[in-house]
Amino acid sequence: MPRPPHRVRDIAEQSGLSQATVDRVLHGRPGASARAVRAVEAAVLELDRQATQLRLARRTLLVDVVLDAPRRFRDAVHGATTDALATIRPATLRARFHDTDGAEPDRIAATLDGLGTGGRVCHGVVLKAPEHPAVVAAVGRAADRGIPTVTLVTDLPGSRRVAYAGLDNAAAGASAAYLLAALLRGRPGAVLASVSHHAFLGEQERVAAFRERLAASDPDREVVTLGDEHGDDAATRAAVETVLRTRTDIAGVYSMGGGNAGTAAALAGAGLTGLPFVGHDLDADNLPLLRSGVLTAVLHHDLRADLRTALLQLLRAHRVLPGAPTSLPSAPQVVTPYNVPPRLRT
Repeated sequence: MPRPPHRVRDIAEQSGLSQATVDRVLHGRPGASARAVRAVEAAVLELDRQATQLRLARRTLLVDVVLDAPRRFRDAVHGATTDALATIRPATLRARFHDTDGAEPDRIAATLDGLGTGGRVCHGVVLKAPEHPAVVAAVGRAADRGIPTVTLVTDLPGSRRVAYAGLDNAAAGASAAYLLAALLRGRPGAVLASVSHHAFLGEQERVAAFRERLAASDPDREVVTLGDEHGDDAATRAAVETVLRTRTDIAGVYSMGGGNAGTAAALAGAGLTGLPFVGHDLDADNLPLLRSGVLTAVLHHDLRADLRTALLQLLRAHRVLPGAPTSLPSAPQVVTPYNVPPRLRT
């Protein structure tokens, strides 16, 4: 067999054979059994793998996390990214953050176009942005520069992104409809459904699945939709108050995009307390609302797991890990005040 770039002593230790036997196998001398040849070949392959791991461990990849989202969600993603980076192997990953809230698509596209240019290295992008032709085109231009993109939480399926990581939004919307149909059984009234931004495909998927499932299980239940408040509490409160001036029959709430403290304040101002109220994400805003009973349930997904998935797909895109990048949506977890994940209980 061709002489490998490893010391005879290392191969002997890895294979459990003597150095003399290894030397005979490597030089093709007589006296080595077929079993010894196989053992040496397996040892060389394992030493090759270990050398590759060591080489990759010294490699640093720079990832840009581009987020268009409310502050509460950006803070959660920052923390989840930091946690995920500490668990990634074999390469070392570093992250840079580019944050906006309700930015124009052209501005997000300009941010993407600036990555990997002007001497700044970029090995990949984790992106949460609205579905817009300018953003989709910028993802394509990044791909042309050799920069893979993984979309987070809300997808851009018409783009050249390599994978999606985040919540299964259709499953979340259907789950919310299932919960509210059960909670409202026998009670008249409409459901108020709020989104943070209609341009986010993830929220479009949630509301479409919610409407479809609710129509199937509770066909007479009307859905009143409001949105584009970007999860801001003050703006959401004002929008809900506007709805409640003409709709006094609201019996339940499904909030897809935040601003839940504002929604709760508007409902309380109209004397509508204790309504079934389903929200998304166990963040710093929603956890106290859940514990106090304002939120009946939260559809939760572990952002740390989503970010880890996203980063691993970028490593696959660079062939640091085996396999092709793959979209791996996470299933929603229904959380009540009685099953809050242990790490969030304090």
